[in-house]
Amino acid sequence: MSGASILDDLAARGLIHDTTDIDALRERLDAGPITLYHGIDPSASSLHIGNYVGVLALRRFQDHGHNVIVLVGGSTGMVGDPGGRSEERNLLDEESLAHNIAGIRGQLEKLVDFEPASGQTEMVSNYDWTKDVGVLDFFREVGKHVTVNQMVARDSVKSRMESEHGISYTEFSYMLLQAFDYWWLHTNKDCDLQIGGSDQWGNIAQGVDLIRRREQNHVHALTWPLITRADGQKFGKSVSGAVWLDPERTSPYEFHQYWKNTDDRDVERFLLQLTLMPVDEIMSLMASHAEAPHERRAQQALADAVTELVHGGAAVEGANLAAGVMFGKADPTPEALATIRGFVPETEIDASALAESSEPFVELLTETGLASSKRDARQALGDGAARWNGEKLDGSEAELLTAGTVALLQKGKRNKHLVVLR
Repeated sequence: MSGASILDDLAARGLIHDTTDIDALRERLDAGPITLYHGIDPSASSLHIGNYVGVLALRRFQDHGHNVIVLVGGSTGMVGDPGGRSEERNLLDEESLAHNIAGIRGQLEKLVDFEPASGQTEMVSNYDWTKDVGVLDFFREVGKHVTVNQMVARDSVKSRMESEHGISYTEFSYMLLQAFDYWWLHTNKDCDLQIGGSDQWGNIAQGVDLIRRREQNHVHALTWPLITRADGQKFGKSVSGAVWLDPERTSPYEFHQYWKNTDDRDVERFLLQLTLMPVDEIMSLMASHAEAPHERRAQQALADAVTELVHGGAAVEGANLAAGVMFGKADPTPEALATIRGFVPETEIDASALAESSEPFVELLTETGLASSKRDARQALGDGAARWNGEKLDGSEAELLTAGTVALLQKGKRNKHLVVLR
């Protein structure tokens, strides 16, 4: 495919914010496959939705025949990027970094093809080429090419200098390390393009400038706008915190539900920027959605598409089945309940311990957190607000509590929990 096709696709999706010289970049892309990279901060053992945008951007370039490099910031992760932070974060040790990088690799392999039929894809850590660089060599080969005037003019640095916490020299040096990464990848991997979010523009541009000064070569940079939500909530955040790609941190059901709850004001933009669906297909879907927005067809398509990319097709089926059971659109049969295990919150409880209780369902409601207290649980049973697989409870149905049972316990219309009796 031509360079025009990838740039035109990105533009149609609203994924171009800054570029060094878009005409020169278009010409370079038209000349043949380019090698590009995107950096990820390994501050956790799982990627989150904020990282997902950049990894999917690499996938878009890969699908257009280009060579992609995923850089995991082993060394920069030990320093910390000041961008978007009001104070310095805790620095990671080598053992923590190795653990985090191992966790991230598995998630990347679901989104980016590391064994493409043509071209190449690889994951690298900048710790490999920075750990042995001496401070005098770094000052001479990198520091002398950058003025302090340039560095303090960057918005990320300026905002931190003006904050009550200030900025340490360690974080101040971050942009030099990122510039050094681009130079190293350019000279050792023929990398001619770095991509990232718009908040990284200053750091990326610093690398472009370093390569021009040291190698007299012209390389490229492209950023996308930071993706935000219409309600003002930070993208990738839920009521309980970050939305993770690790199914142990955010279950596929919770992940799928996050996207199904997307605001109508955001859904078209998210379909364009967070899925690989063709633009014309998205426009057709949005026209159908507009005819019956209450059916939430666009949100369903978004949830299915993003969940399939991150967790696979089986997870989409499981999440949809779980939603059907949890919201009363599918019967809580033993087969359905067995299928949704792992997709919804559940509690394992010893059946023999319940058998000894004079109020087993009071125990269950409080153990699962559906009731705030035993008094609250008794009130729910007395009001007929508690259900076991859809059937009302009064608290006397002890025969239901046999070992091996998997059941859906409910308090009110919204509060539901899977119970597994050992």
